[in-house]
Amino acid sequence: MSQYVLALDQGTTSSRAIVFDESARAVGMAQQEFEQIFPAPGHVEHDAEAIWDSQIATARAALIDAEIEASDLAALGIANQRETTVVWDRETGQPVANAIVWQSRVTAERCAALKQAGYESVVRDKTGLVLDPYFSGTKIAHLLDEVEGLRSRAERGEVLFGTIDSFLAWRLTGGRRHVTDVSNASRTLLLNIHTLEWDDELLEIVGVPRAMLPEVVESSGVVGEIDAELLGAAVPLAGMAGDQQAATFGQACFSAGEAKNTYGTGCFLLMNTGSEAVRSEGGLLTTVGWSLNGEVTYCLEGSVFVGGAVVQWLRDGLGVISEASEIEKLAAECESTDGVYLVPAFVGLGAPYWDPAARGTLVGITRGTAP
Repeated sequence: MSQYVLALDQGTTSSRAIVFDESARAVGMAQQEFEQIFPAPGHVEHDAEAIWDSQIATARAALIDAEIEASDLAALGIANQRETTVVWDRETGQPVANAIVWQSRVTAERCAALKQAGYESVVRDKTGLVLDPYFSGTKIAHLLDEVEGLRSRAERGEVLFGTIDSFLAWRLTGGRRHVTDVSNASRTLLLNIHTLEWDDELLEIVGVPRAMLPEVVESSGVVGEIDAELLGAAVPLAGMAGDQQAATFGQACFSAGEAKNTYGTGCFLLMNTGSEAVRSEGGLLTTVGWSLNGEVTYCLEGSVFVGGAVVQWLRDGLGVISEASEIEKLAAECESTDGVYLVPAFVGLGAPYWDPAARGTLVGITRGTAP
């Protein structure tokens, strides 16, 4: 009897896979980093093929680590970096360009133009979000306008859009299922979070053809089977959710007022608000947490774009450390900052400021500042 679940955790800096047994114990795991691409200041991209390759590799390695076969799996689920945008060819399944990462500020001017045109209020009312480059919608429009001929192909349904859950689901099912869960869809600027449907007015405002959008499904439920050749057996794909919403559910924040804070590539505080989509007056986002059995749960969210990514910058950018684990020892050796602080606005500021033009700042330095 199949008694294991394989969880795919596709993150911003790495792909991970974990096998859980029927007691929810992790019995196998694998993780693999992939390249971060910075084509211009404030712009962040991923090679979607590298994401796919790393995710499949970790899935296979996790099964080996758990000493089981794919036929022992009852189901597979996906948690993913959320707003990162992939556009791929419907026939070949190949990405037409690099994925634009949620951290990227490439659409800052486009968002500013939409604000100037007076669309901020309607977008906020329908999506719970702000007009910021963070979200998928303007990233899609950017690709459609930058890649020659892509907009007309999108209008004909020849190319498809998806957040990472959607891209993985398409590949896992051999192109049979073009779906996204409601938590990921709620991060696009295109979903009306009150009707849980793609909104024609929002599509017109942002400039995205409906023909390229995935079907919106609940966060839990079988949406298809993965191709047997990928892992060795056909396994039900039985759940998808954005990583921060998945973490909120995983931390058992099932009741209104319960909250979690995640320290990962960025930092994200989410509070369950139950069946009510609460509008924040303090710069927080209103977002869909999950939808189960026809019932939707909403959350308030505070988003910090750069958290653990600073550690990667210290390692790969400055060369201050060679391994991420070294940062703990260095921090323990520092008794006081003496008023020196790093504001990690490397890709702008998120909540509550929503300033895409902000840049990282080191403040409080004096002549006495030293390692």
